[in-house]
Amino acid sequence: MEDNFVDGDRATVMVTNDDGIDAPGLRALVNVLVSTNRFHVLVCAPDSEKSAVSHSITWRHALSVKQVDISGATAFSVSGTPADCTSLGISRALFPSVPDLVISGVNMGDNCGYHIVYSGTVAGAREAFFNGIPAVSVSYNWVRGKSNVNDFILAAKACLPIISAILAEIKRNNYPLNCFLNIDVPTDVINHKVTRILVEDGDTDYCSLREGYITVTPLGGLSPAELDAVSFFQNWLPSVVDLYPSSAL
Repeated sequence: MEDNFVDGDRATVMVTNDDGIDAPGLRALVNVLVSTNRFHVLVCAPDSEKSAVSHSITWRHALSVKQVDISGATAFSVSGTPADCTSLGISRALFPSVPDLVISGVNMGDNCGYHIVYSGTVAGAREAFFNGIPAVSVSYNWVRGKSNVNDFILAAKACLPIISAILAEIKRNNYPLNCFLNIDVPTDVINHKVTRILVEDGDTDYCSLREGYITVTPLGGLSPAELDAVSFFQNWLPSVVDLYPSSAL
């Protein structure tokens, strides 16, 4: 992976999703990233909803690409799947450099347990991982009648400290490239509990999410994350929690 960081320069973050480029979750995430003025923000996302397409790719016909106006970002919509979008976005065909981090989301609905197999959101991050690029998938546990579109902004803001901490580790060349992260944000974002990493002890992301935790799960390409990656995040996440006030995590 090419290192885009220069002393004092901003990291380059590419956003994709499976809900489509006009989805409120993606727009909220881009808005939050742009508003920090700390990142170069790129967007390469499907031109329409592609939920539950898993890691499917387009190979029978050419993809069409259209530039889209999103304030503060360089953005393109693509007639393909989330995996297509990530593959194209990191290829340098659209953008001059490879992003430092790919974020897929914010998805409308959780991606826990077996859902990660079907999820186009998770596949958008997995495709970056397959190509050696750090990646995160982010989902918000949308509940009809309780949630509203403003919760996507809150979810993106709640994940911002984790995103910033990941980029800091990437800049120090400490970030493990043998896994990617799947983050789920609980319905009641404002009152969420301290972020929890899910890997062992019988805990499940599904149960922890419903207990009000932001869950962070390291994933391998086709299997659980390797033990050294799990160990890294077990030691790393508490330091992120200590670094930021509880209201931010």
